[in-house]
Amino acid sequence: MSVSDETTTVSDGIILTDDAAAKVKALLDQEGRDDLALRVAVQPGGCSGLRYQLFFDERSLDGDVVKEFGGVKVVTDRMSAPYLGGASIDFVDTIEKQGFTIDNPNATGSCACGDSFS
Repeated sequence: MSVSDETTTVSDGIILTDDAAAKVKALLDQEGRDDLALRVAVQPGGCSGLRYQLFFDERSLDGDVVKEFGGVKVVTDRMSAPYLGGASIDFVDTIEKQGFTIDNPNATGSCACGDSFS
């Protein structure tokens, strides 16, 4: 099943909230490039064993999972996709905190800093 199909279930990939999509779009507009996508990856590291990476990428890798939210392309490599199925990325902008947050149902534990998970 293709995860770019709008009829897919939540477990089929990452969800980017409207607020997160708007922030990513604004950042992409600042870059002035239309060939970039938001790449979300999972890498070894951090206190709990795995950490998230979010960055703009122009590459297209074999096996990438691609979804689009509000004109923003979100790309996940095939190794990271199983760790991110159903994960929701939001953007928070309050007095206490500003930045992207990830709610991942696959994470069984996380560290106190919130930057890594297991």
